[in-house]
Amino acid sequence: MESNKIVYTAFAKFAVAIVVSQGATLPKAKKIITKSFERHPFYKQVSKIVKKVKLEKENLNILSNECLSICEDFGPDRDYITLVLLLEKIYKNEEFQEIEKDTISNIINNFKTEIDRINANIPPPPLFNVLLETRAVTEWTSMFWLYPFIPKHKSEKSKPILLMPPYLGNDNSTIFVRKYLKSIGFKTYKWDLGVNMINSKSLPKLIEKLDEIYEKHQEKVSLVGWSGGGIFAKIIANRYPEKVAQLITIGSPVWGVKDMKTPIVRTLEFVRGAKLRERNLKFIKELDEIPKVPITCIYTKTDGLIPWKNCMEAETFRDDIKNVEVFGSHCGMGANATVLLTLANALNATIEKAEKKSIIEKVETLFFPQFWEQKGVSKFTNLFFN
Repeated sequence: MESNKIVYTAFAKFAVAIVVSQGATLPKAKKIITKSFERHPFYKQVSKIVKKVKLEKENLNILSNECLSICEDFGPDRDYITLVLLLEKIYKNEEFQEIEKDTISNIINNFKTEIDRINANIPPPPLFNVLLETRAVTEWTSMFWLYPFIPKHKSEKSKPILLMPPYLGNDNSTIFVRKYLKSIGFKTYKWDLGVNMINSKSLPKLIEKLDEIYEKHQEKVSLVGWSGGGIFAKIIANRYPEKVAQLITIGSPVWGVKDMKTPIVRTLEFVRGAKLRERNLKFIKELDEIPKVPITCIYTKTDGLIPWKNCMEAETFRDDIKNVEVFGSHCGMGANATVLLTLANALNATIEKAEKKSIIEKVETLFFPQFWEQKGVSKFTNLFFN
């Protein structure tokens, strides 16, 4: 939250000024903006920021530009979409004076356009990361002897899961993921469509398969997609949230695909192809939307194929959206112990109440980057003695 405090301070002033410009008192405007953040994971902190907002005679365009300037200084970030969506929500829910309605709409649209421009500048994976993808061979071969030692947190409920393989992969690519999820009590389903070429023609067949699983179990289905498989999973979750329990992506580009820079020239042919351009624009729009289901995005900052920032969803939009960083390569994520543990934790979190961590679960924390990013030895005492 600390890194975003400057952004939210500028944004809160801008958003409050928009509501005040329409005749609302400052206290009422603050109340409206605070309410719009009610599902924000840092709701309490943001509420304090909004409470401190002071206005004089403010120019909305200047306030907008100040916020955008700060965002540009910090660089591309998926969480900026939260700001755009909150402004659109305010515009939709509040009664704006007819004479000012177009002006406010133009200011919000300009803000969105500038955020899109900022987020279009995510650099491609560095050459070093690309070369590091060769370690995937070691990750896959080592999994054969490592697998028996991976902790298994069994689920009491046999929930259905549909898995989708990466680009140029097939059901063999998800063999360890399926084996592990089966061992902890989940009912897994292959995608059964051969090699994943990220062809839009696969979508109707996947939707049909989702319907079959949904009817068979009479309950929502969890979708797990690795890389290109996550693209299909997210679009399906957007179209049929009433049939999807949750969405989990593994190293998948879940937004910004149109401007994404990647060594894989034709990774996303179905959204970039010249022959189906009109349909492709539709898919791009669908992929950028945030599904109304719990979301977990697993990513690695040493990904050599997909820019890792494109693999993260907007955690600040809702409290049921999580991004989890792991160590490893992109091609080795299907044989990555921390990926398997994250999958189990995410799937269990939606069906079982959170309990105090066991010693084994605390030890697992040591294998995730988030733990090592903490400073000082206090991270060890906090982990094992709190």
